[in-house]
Amino acid sequence: VCNVDEEAIADGNEMSRRMETHADLRSAPCVAISAEIEMELAQLLPSEALEFLGELGHGRTAREILVDAGYELLELITFFTTGPKETHSRAIRAGTVARDAAGKIHSDFARGFVRAEVVASDLFVRHGGFTGAREAGMLRTEGKDYVVQDGDVVNVLFNV
Repeated sequence: VCNVDEEAIADGNEMSRRMETHADLRSAPCVAISAEIEMELAQLLPSEALEFLGELGHGRTAREILVDAGYELLELITFFTTGPKETHSRAIRAGTVARDAAGKIHSDFARGFVRAEVVASDLFVRHGGFTGAREAGMLRTEGKDYVVQDGDVVNVLFNV
């Protein structure tokens, strides 16, 4: 992570470019952020912060950039679970199968795994949840060896 001034945020500076070369040699991500810009953003209302980012030609905050870089470095993806009261995002390693992902929710879910109902998050939202996704033919039933994909919304069916 390289802290640069506002003028260098788009293309970096001499030092951040050297760090990027160093990171590339190690197949590691390298991100440039401006702590000064982030401090200014933190003092604004969310709508004002989005407008300020737009004026600067940025679409994302340093936090978003750092989280994405961390996920990439650690080979993580996110899947979601949801119920009538709340929705949770859950981080797992890319390549995790459904039964093991269920274990991240609760160990009983992995032990008694029967199957998972799965829908991509964009389809889940578009169709208004599991019922709408099912009616539209977008909800799939997957077994224990299904490899969970980034953005999946998963309903685990289990029996213990």
